[in-house]
Amino acid sequence: MMKLNLNKTVLASVALLVSGAAFAQQGETVKLVRIDPLTGLLGPVGISQDKGYKFFAEKFSGAGNPAGVKFEFQTMDNKLSPAESLNVLKAAIDSGVRYIIQGNGSSVALALSDAIAKHNERNPGKEVIYLNDSAVDPDLTNSKCNYWHFRFDADTSMKMEAIASFMVDQKDVKKIYLLNQDYSHGHQVAKYAKETIGRKRPDIKFVGEDLHPLARTRDFAPYIAKIKAAGADAVITGNWGSDLSLLIKAANEGGYTGKFFTYYAGVTGTPTALGTNGAGRVYQIAYNHYNMGGQMDKWMKEFNEKYKDDFYTGSTIRIYQMLGAAMAKAKSTNPVKVAAALEGLEVKTFNGDVQMRKTDHQLQQPLYMTVWDKASAKYPYSPEKTGMTLVPLKEYPNYVSSTPTSCQMTRPTK
Repeated sequence: MMKLNLNKTVLASVALLVSGAAFAQQGETVKLVRIDPLTGLLGPVGISQDKGYKFFAEKFSGAGNPAGVKFEFQTMDNKLSPAESLNVLKAAIDSGVRYIIQGNGSSVALALSDAIAKHNERNPGKEVIYLNDSAVDPDLTNSKCNYWHFRFDADTSMKMEAIASFMVDQKDVKKIYLLNQDYSHGHQVAKYAKETIGRKRPDIKFVGEDLHPLARTRDFAPYIAKIKAAGADAVITGNWGSDLSLLIKAANEGGYTGKFFTYYAGVTGTPTALGTNGAGRVYQIAYNHYNMGGQMDKWMKEFNEKYKDDFYTGSTIRIYQMLGAAMAKAKSTNPVKVAAALEGLEVKTFNGDVQMRKTDHQLQQPLYMTVWDKASAKYPYSPEKTGMTLVPLKEYPNYVSSTPTSCQMTRPTK
């Protein structure tokens, strides 16, 4: 009898394999590793994002995704170092991880993208996909585009296109100062600001430009003094984490009353630094904000209650949604098949339909201009219990924020 039961089990297993691997991935565990800082000045950002990934791994596992897979997530600290990131990448791959996530620091992103492309070329059958949630250097989907890299944030040029469109109606902005971190992202923000705003508002003058070391500046008072001396009525900065919160703190203490146009005003630490002094003059361009409404509001409330923290990296949600949809489409969790399924994939997410553009693997999505102001009945969410929030002013649909690409994608031979 035992032998008969065993034979039935074997036959059933064979039948499942032969009948089609359509459900081969159901119940399978997919390991995801995020390589980002958990220590240092920018560590608080990585820690908050780690909570977000773990929170949504539960939401989107099993019945939460069309493939029925279970997502298992962890963050490995890279200390914001490209060299350390490559060591961590090797350790993750050696442990069997095939899905790598990263976002904080385009210098790290460029190093990982190159390393993963080389690994995949040298190790057929052990391919790895790189899911970029926040690194926005346009080169990643242009001159240095890579088949295995998929970006879920909007790149610097896309965000600057929206900022420049908004500037058209900001007639009180006549003199701009550029202050950015001294690495690829900061350089690109300055470059695209001059090009894009110069095209849409040629009357605006750029009265100063500075780059400062990434995550090493503790006192921004000297920069604020230069901004005031230049007579700038607005500052454009791609700063994030402590580099933005300390900048805003110095501006408030130094009595600078001009406008700030930022990419990351809602990120850990910055709301507290803004306080009430930034009301009506600190703007953020991003693909989401604190008052999106609908399901996002429910998730954010639940996240805050669970972790006593604010959720702001919405690309986390899209990564889980698109992975689940791609794995269902591919009928597999094999990175080779999933990468092919991700190309051109469209999903409906918290702010409408988004598409992973096949040409360069840049997600096409709407962007929002918001301004820091008092929370209200209409816009109630208050990050870091400041009594303030990011109030939506303008939505820019996919076709407005989209920018062309020069990517010449090299795809693996089938």
